[in-house]
Amino acid sequence: MRHFPLFLDLHGRTVAVIGGGEVALRKVRALLEAGARVTVVASELHPALAAECTDVLSLENGSLTTGSVQYVQAQVSVDVQALMVASWFQEAWFIVAATDDTAVNAAVAAAGDRAHKFVNVVDDAAHCSAIVPAIIDRSPLLVAVSTGGTAPMLARRVRRDVELLLDAGLGRLAQFFARWRSRVTAMVPMPSQRRVLYDQWMDGEVARLVRDGREDAADAALAASLEPARVSSGQARSSSGHVTLVGAGPGGAGLLTLAGLQALQSADVILVDRLVSAEVRAMARRDALQIEVGKEGGGHSVTQEEIHRLLVHHATQGLHVVRLKGGDPFIFGRGGEELLCLRAAGIRYSVVPGVTAALACAAQAGLPLTHRNVARSIRFATAHCRGSADDTDWASLAAETDTLVLYMAVAQCARVQRELLVRGRAGSTPVAIIENGGRPEQRVVLTVLNQLTTAVREQAVCAPALLVIGEVAAMAGELHWFGAAPVLYPSQPIMQSISA
Repeated sequence: MRHFPLFLDLHGRTVAVIGGGEVALRKVRALLEAGARVTVVASELHPALAAECTDVLSLENGSLTTGSVQYVQAQVSVDVQALMVASWFQEAWFIVAATDDTAVNAAVAAAGDRAHKFVNVVDDAAHCSAIVPAIIDRSPLLVAVSTGGTAPMLARRVRRDVELLLDAGLGRLAQFFARWRSRVTAMVPMPSQRRVLYDQWMDGEVARLVRDGREDAADAALAASLEPARVSSGQARSSSGHVTLVGAGPGGAGLLTLAGLQALQSADVILVDRLVSAEVRAMARRDALQIEVGKEGGGHSVTQEEIHRLLVHHATQGLHVVRLKGGDPFIFGRGGEELLCLRAAGIRYSVVPGVTAALACAAQAGLPLTHRNVARSIRFATAHCRGSADDTDWASLAAETDTLVLYMAVAQCARVQRELLVRGRAGSTPVAIIENGGRPEQRVVLTVLNQLTTAVREQAVCAPALLVIGEVAAMAGELHWFGAAPVLYPSQPIMQSISA
């Protein structure tokens, strides 16, 4: 390990930045965020960097001084001895060389070595005595990633990956535990026991309450777990678990939200739907128990009542349970029924929305659900609902909506076609059938309403599939970008291009 990782307290301390270009500007802004007093030494300044020095308090000996930035207008010498006697050099705790002159940068680094000052030379690891890492900022939590200046692009990629794993609430969590630290230390003197408690708090109810913005409840939960009898017996974990309803999106893991990923990676138990892809499931915590609760017509099916029982059972064991659903939990996903069950059982819950199939599948098919020339309204409906089929208001679906999106409609396509035609929707209305939307095997069939049933049968369309009915459906023929080109049924253009 050539470089020793270290965090510097630069608040109120002077840092010299040599150079006045865009690179110097980025360094100055980062240093100001850390509270440093920055001295910029350059013959001229980038306009944006000059803007940092707008509040001029004094003008003496060619120096402009502001509340946080001092500008020394000077040509930096390559004479090492001359650099060492400069006032800005002597006052600096840390130096950044950010000029485009390699000789100047090398001279600054050599002067720093002689004066026992750390110097960062931008994009020149060989002359650096200090490396500025890529930073993930969840203040007061900071994560730094460095390759020792050898591969900064790799450091940025690692930073990007780590950013996805660390939610924005970690800063609040760090501040919360800072408030409790002295009290916990006083009540639990054994370091090994404190480590167990902190692991339980961060994996359990306390951390979830903080992330939900309920710090009063988190304080109460942590205080209760510190009761001497519970601490001595090692039972700091709350007996009340938590359920998170997570929308997995329509298929590909790329459309899973960051909050959904974080919930999967903290789950103890995952109740997963049939429509959730293996790619998404693979992103869950490795040792989480995954339970199949999918529903499939004609095959094995877990009843909604059994799903409710499983949610309550595992949550009352003090576990974090994730109910993982395709699409969005509240768009024909029975998420509302599950929350009512949890509320009745006194179990805490939260919801992570997902990208619902109507939005994602249409986008993957290159199909805008609205278009100012032909579609100013949109309606989501399902052809499979609780109770009788007569509950569906087919008249309003046929007459009052420019774009109609029907979920779970493939098996009911004959009824959909008949009811819409009877109630006045034109037989020439374009229809897009999107099968396995968002997945590598996505297939789009473009037809018209009076050919819908025949198209589904002739093209052997299978669930999961979505119907988009309306003039915009035809646009998938020219705007498709993902997967294979749409299949036309019948095999001729459905309509001309819609002008912008």
